[in-house]
Amino acid sequence: MSTAGWSDEECSVIGDKAEIGFLDFEEEKSVCSYIDNEGFPVIVSVPFAFVDGKPRSVFVGDTVVDLITVRNTTDEPVDLWSVHIFASNPKDSFTLSLTEPPSGNSNADGDESCLESFSLEDRVLQPGENLKIWLSCKTKDMGMYSSVVYFDAGDEKIERVVFLLVEDKISLSLASKRPYSRARKKDKFVVDTFVAGSRPAGKPTRRYINRLPKYEIPRDIRELLENDQVPQIVEEGLTKRTYASYFKTLVIMEEIQLEEDMRIYDMENIPMRKRNNQLLSMEVPGLAERRPSLVHGDYIFVKLTSQLRNNSSHVFQGFIHRVEADEIYLKFDPGFHFYHKDENSYDVHFTYNRINIRRLYQAAEAAENLGSEFLFPSSSKKRYIKTTALVPISGTFNEEQICSIKMILGCKGGPPYLIHGPPGTGKTRTIVEAILQLYKYHKNARILVCAPSNSAADYILEKLLAQQDVELRENEIFRLNASTRPYEDIKPEIIRFCFFTEMVFKCPPANALSYYRIIISTYMSASLLHAEDVARGHFSHIFLDEAGQASEPETLIPVSHLCTKNTVVVLAGDQLQLGPVIYSKKADEYGLGVSYMERLSELPLYASGDTNYVTRLIRNYRCHPAILHLPSKLFYCGELIACRDSTTFTTIDLLPNKEFPILFYGIQGCDEREGNNPSWFNRIEASKVIEVVRRLIGGGNIKEEDIGIITPYRQQVLKIKQTLESLDMAEVEVGSVEQFQGQEKEVVIISTVRSTIRHNEFDRVYCLGFLSNYRRFNVAITRAISLLVIIGNPHIICKDDNWSQMLWYCVDNSSYQGCSLPERVELYDDEGTGENPCLTEDNAFPSNNGEWGQDSSNNVEWGQHSSQFELPKPVTDEAEWSDGWK
Repeated sequence: MSTAGWSDEECSVIGDKAEIGFLDFEEEKSVCSYIDNEGFPVIVSVPFAFVDGKPRSVFVGDTVVDLITVRNTTDEPVDLWSVHIFASNPKDSFTLSLTEPPSGNSNADGDESCLESFSLEDRVLQPGENLKIWLSCKTKDMGMYSSVVYFDAGDEKIERVVFLLVEDKISLSLASKRPYSRARKKDKFVVDTFVAGSRPAGKPTRRYINRLPKYEIPRDIRELLENDQVPQIVEEGLTKRTYASYFKTLVIMEEIQLEEDMRIYDMENIPMRKRNNQLLSMEVPGLAERRPSLVHGDYIFVKLTSQLRNNSSHVFQGFIHRVEADEIYLKFDPGFHFYHKDENSYDVHFTYNRINIRRLYQAAEAAENLGSEFLFPSSSKKRYIKTTALVPISGTFNEEQICSIKMILGCKGGPPYLIHGPPGTGKTRTIVEAILQLYKYHKNARILVCAPSNSAADYILEKLLAQQDVELRENEIFRLNASTRPYEDIKPEIIRFCFFTEMVFKCPPANALSYYRIIISTYMSASLLHAEDVARGHFSHIFLDEAGQASEPETLIPVSHLCTKNTVVVLAGDQLQLGPVIYSKKADEYGLGVSYMERLSELPLYASGDTNYVTRLIRNYRCHPAILHLPSKLFYCGELIACRDSTTFTTIDLLPNKEFPILFYGIQGCDEREGNNPSWFNRIEASKVIEVVRRLIGGGNIKEEDIGIITPYRQQVLKIKQTLESLDMAEVEVGSVEQFQGQEKEVVIISTVRSTIRHNEFDRVYCLGFLSNYRRFNVAITRAISLLVIIGNPHIICKDDNWSQMLWYCVDNSSYQGCSLPERVELYDDEGTGENPCLTEDNAFPSNNGEWGQDSSNNVEWGQHSSQFELPKPVTDEAEWSDGWK
């Protein structure tokens, strides 16, 4: 920070701050909006005035100049005691002169008559005099340049805050083409009656034996919730007696929120085109990103757009017969097709498919048939698992992994067995070994393996098939898929384990399912097994992988329908990574965002660490030790053991410290939006990301497919993807934290996007982005194997305790580059040791005597409205309600 010409008596009047370390243009807009008020003796013009409410954009490397005029409006001389620059960022980038400097494109080596400095000598302004002062900025790197020009004139102290956005060709190409404007609130699309559409043709299918009930929302509960009241059953908290009604009510909260959220996607004045196969096609922006998520067999409602937008128009139901990229193909009532013209325009109302929500209701209801050993296991009946010697099948395993496999093999039934698997500790590999042991040596074992997503379920199947020491017979292993899953979504090497007709996936009948020894499914699709009347107790073992990612009702879909007290249930996951995606904030507050695994972990039986109930994997095989150090310290009490070698990419000139594989590049950009899209992007950061990718690939040791780019906002993902594709680097993977959970890359680049304090506060309130969300932070920084690059604004990042520790971790290891740093504020550490071995409630989640994320107050029932449980949880991975915050 340049303070040339500054005296002890002088201080900034901006927010009464004597020192200015970071100027936020969003916060300082009022300071930049100057009005020439009559009666002021001295008027100072505005240098580098904003353009359309934003800082002026200049090209990196240029020198830019603007004129400041200082006018004496009085009839008396006025002493101009001083003019000087302070708080320049980057340091010394702005200068003053009394003569116009040569332009940036001038060929002159220098003009001796132009003397540039950080301050000007005092002088007298004669009555009516206009003093001309030139303010110059020499740009070198991209980012937001800022400074304060201070005028001490007569009895007045006047300041002018200056901002310039310095860009390169890439960032300029990513600039918003349309200014952001809040979308007009759509008229509510009311559907009382409608003309039915034409369902997709298909062969008659066999009816399920156990049909899924409708589970309509009771009117009294709907009215209560729509009046922002909480039903008493939820207020009372979760107990064995109220288990089913409690979770069904939370799911109702979620469903009502989903109904409201679908209105976001409603469209107005939309055309449809005739197709040769008697279908009409309609473009749906965002469909490729599943926003909204529409599949074959879903339906929408449309009505002709009228100039008066009255509700008297007939409403027509249209069924989706095909989905292609951003386009859906629809079939309505024959009369609709007869009268349709391509020049017509329609209002469109989307509906969501209730099947998965109905499955949650059904699972909560069926859970009443489960014993307490599954829902509320207690220490009143302690178990001791007898284990035997183990010879691993698929390789070597460490002590903790061997322990968990032995315990699973020796277990005789409930309570569930938990495997806590922090990032890179091999929990899925451990599960696969246990499954292979059961398959090879326990011929009567029948195994159901579930995961929250299709990709996670496929991954388990691939791992089973990859081992060489056990022959898995094709007629004994089955991959169960939902009928809505696209056929082309399945990899060719595993399609032979699926059942389908005419490229539509099906579930075989129970007598056929009984022949399979291993069935792999998602949690949701496991409901098909109950629909086909697979007997309770048919499966001897149920494995639930990534159990921390699913809500309790979702996890209970396979458990509540298929378990007896003798069924061995194994939950594997990490409740300190991403949790369930919950849309209803109120349902989240009362526990729907708490996974089944997390709730069990809070019980004394599991919190004690008794290996008869839980194993904690502590050896990380993914990350370089320096990358693992901080998450181990922050989230796992420093217990994680790095088992990967500590070699770094020493040939990469990117790293200032060749022995430290994390680089924090500080850059002050500008987060913005465009059109009606509420999603944020930061084109300065995006350009820096591209620069880093180019340098990495240009070194020759790193391939495109080795690089992953993580950023929290879809618009930033899109901007980076488009740029990479235009530069023929499409193999670099770009996505949100949610998309990267469970993955790993040799190199991970993180773009944090946020550059303004006000937007950072919005994220904190709604638990969006990276900041104030320890789960997203934990996942993001543990995806990298060998190199982690973080690009962000350190003045924003430091507002979050976890990110602040990452920033100073890099600074302390001489691996920070970029803009000036904020003032360092030391966080609380354990007894002054400089270590913070386990997070506390103040900065992430409750701690219990050093255990990982355990709650020390087990006497409080889940669901009771206590501030103790109001912890940040991932609600969604996008700021859908960006304009909802005032």
